[in-house]
Amino acid sequence: MNLQSNDFELFDVPVQFAQDRAALDARWKELQRQAHPDKFAAQGAAAQRLAMQWSVRINEAYQRLKDPLKRAIYLCELHGAAIQAESNTAMPPDFLIQQMQWREALEDAEGIENLEEIAAQAMASRQEQLLKIERILDDQKDFAAAAQQVRSLMFIERFGSEVNARIDSLGQ
Repeated sequence: MNLQSNDFELFDVPVQFAQDRAALDARWKELQRQAHPDKFAAQGAAAQRLAMQWSVRINEAYQRLKDPLKRAIYLCELHGAAIQAESNTAMPPDFLIQQMQWREALEDAEGIENLEEIAAQAMASRQEQLLKIERILDDQKDFAAAAQQVRSLMFIERFGSEVNARIDSLGQ
């Protein structure tokens, strides 16, 4: 293992958005077994510290690779397309209209059924966005365009979290 490896190299998976979650999980377990600090107890404190660093690095990589949003951000940034979510909030007009409609629907929602319908719409939009991101990253290799789509996905996920929090508050 090399500390300078990117997450994909570390996990020995293709440098692409589409990933097999079961393969990632299995590789994570295998890497954790290899780097577990207890395996290095006989080699002294320095070896155990290094193993702990590896364990942390493996966990960080796993968290990025298993989460589609984090993986998309990482891929864009690996290829020089920073997401710039705080400074670049420009969105296509149709996306902004959709968000305004969702916000209004969320404000007007009365009851759990309305909220669940909004949550389902957000989830469907999230899935569509993930498919777009996969095509742009894996097929077109257009990382700048993917960064724009990732910013949209970030908004959709935040909105979905707000809807779910509202559903949870009604369920209590």
